[in-house]
Amino acid sequence: MNNSEKSRKYYNIAREIMPGGVSSPVRAIQPYPFYTVRASGSRIYTADGTELIDCCGAYGPLILGHANRQVGDAVRIALDNGWLYGTPTPAEIDLARILIDDHPSIEMVRFVTTGSEATMAAIRLARGYTGKTDIIKTEGGFHGAHDGVLVQAGSGCTTLGQPDSAGVPADVVQHTRQVPYNDTESLVSLVEARGDTIAAMILEPVMGNIGPVLPKPGYLQEVRKITAEHDILLIFDEVITGYRLGIGGAQKLFGVTPDITTLGKIIGGGLPLSAFGGKKKIMELIAPSGPVYQAGTFSGNPLSLAAGFAALKEIHSRKKMYSALDKATDMIGESCRGKEGSFVKLGSMFKFFFRSGSPENYVQAKESDTEKFRSFREKMYSKNIFLPPSQFETNFISSAHSDEDIEYLSSAYESCLFV
Repeated sequence: MNNSEKSRKYYNIAREIMPGGVSSPVRAIQPYPFYTVRASGSRIYTADGTELIDCCGAYGPLILGHANRQVGDAVRIALDNGWLYGTPTPAEIDLARILIDDHPSIEMVRFVTTGSEATMAAIRLARGYTGKTDIIKTEGGFHGAHDGVLVQAGSGCTTLGQPDSAGVPADVVQHTRQVPYNDTESLVSLVEARGDTIAAMILEPVMGNIGPVLPKPGYLQEVRKITAEHDILLIFDEVITGYRLGIGGAQKLFGVTPDITTLGKIIGGGLPLSAFGGKKKIMELIAPSGPVYQAGTFSGNPLSLAAGFAALKEIHSRKKMYSALDKATDMIGESCRGKEGSFVKLGSMFKFFFRSGSPENYVQAKESDTEKFRSFREKMYSKNIFLPPSQFETNFISSAHSDEDIEYLSSAYESCLFV
């Protein structure tokens, strides 16, 4: 690592008072993480005085880059008016209208604080609406850190080699069925055998926490057809892909309409905010209008709403940025040609997998050489580039990355990858 004496000292203190010394497993870089003191645009700055080009982007929310001025100004104005009320606010209506206008699948929306809350509530809602108990997820799909979906989950669980979590009761997990991603035959077999017990299928349309891993042509359309034929609600987990792949997310890009959508990351402009939404007849079952309970003290926090509204307004005013981001990752991908491995991208999401051929599912992604990835990431860090510290995490770029940044990243990929 670069000179990081201050970070090492911080870590030695932190691991005595925090589990693993971190607040989330994905931050546990070996032998110790660097500590960030500020960020701006495409850069983060460490306690040790290192300036890094950031290709992590806080794991997805910062499509406009760090400390975006419009978002910051909106938060400062909201802060002057108080930062928590425990009452409805006009800002909820303003942001809800944007989400509804941008997603034909959403007629009503409920704001929550985290992606885990959004997916947990969406699953509860699906069970309440259908009266059925089981759900389907794809192997390696990550839908937050709540009990029912921590089965061969992606993200930190995959990185640590612990696809199941201790503390999850067996009688909870037994209601979660799994199928491989990109495999409709397995899905058909499952729903034909147990369709009368399955309330919903929750799916990352593009798998972001082991990848990205992209859907095969026609896969998402076929999943929609199969679930509809068996009266199974389809939940698209677009916590990562929402506004990342364009306005309207993956569902618009691929032309597939789910029954329920979960959103997060980008919709909060970098502050904690998530949401779930769907057709009115489904969403009206949520309390207080219906019997499916969901609540949260910090749901619809005014600071997060202000940040999210400003971010989405800025995104709408700069729609051309999506094509620019797509071209930028194309350029990075070109620099990887001829290297031992496979480069996968979609829009501003990208990753180099240390395996032959692009993975199509969890099992194939797990075949990647994690030791080669570790060596590569350390080489990139020595060039002042921050990549997510796992082979199983997507890289992101933002509209704040300059042409010079992309040229530098491309050159670094070319020189640091194994020939």
